[in-house]
Amino acid sequence: MENNKWILVTGFESFGGESINPTGMIIEKLPEEIDGYKIAKLVLPVEFNRCVELALQAYHRNSAKAVIMLGQAGGRNAITPETVGKNIMNARIPDNAGYKPESVLIEENGPELRYSTLPVTKIVEAIKAEGIPAEKSDDAGEYVCNDLLYGMLGAIDGKVPAGFIHVPYIQQQGHKPYLEFDDVYKGIFTAVKTVINDLE
Repeated sequence: MENNKWILVTGFESFGGESINPTGMIIEKLPEEIDGYKIAKLVLPVEFNRCVELALQAYHRNSAKAVIMLGQAGGRNAITPETVGKNIMNARIPDNAGYKPESVLIEENGPELRYSTLPVTKIVEAIKAEGIPAEKSDDAGEYVCNDLLYGMLGAIDGKVPAGFIHVPYIQQQGHKPYLEFDDVYKGIFTAVKTVINDLE
């Protein structure tokens, strides 16, 4: 019987003057299948609204059983699964399409907060068990990552587990703090396995 169980994992292209985004590299490296689930891999544009549209299309196309979204949060020194998305867009720098919202609601009549439905605590514990720094975050920012998290949580509406994980800079980017790419990749691979185990 053909395997039709899919997990959607999304990353982002580079932005803010960076030549690379670790999450895009992770997407490229992830295998086609993990623990019996096919991995639908998508690198999204760093653009408000459009990132949600494209992720949602991929979610429906693959009838994904879970959605794991990845983004970069410079300045953090651990892999940080987010617990909540906020109904606000505030851009310190324009997105890659040149849009720079200031205190704009993502959804006019949407709730102030939407909560991740991934097993965040289990993910943190599993990554830490691999010797890689990880901690929960209650602040996904107000940029494109948060827009994607909030928008996708609203669209999926609890039908499948969905949520967002931020990763730090990697050494190649020349900023501190950073983690080695191999550790970041291993951490996210562990997170995906944890989500799959939680589905079974």
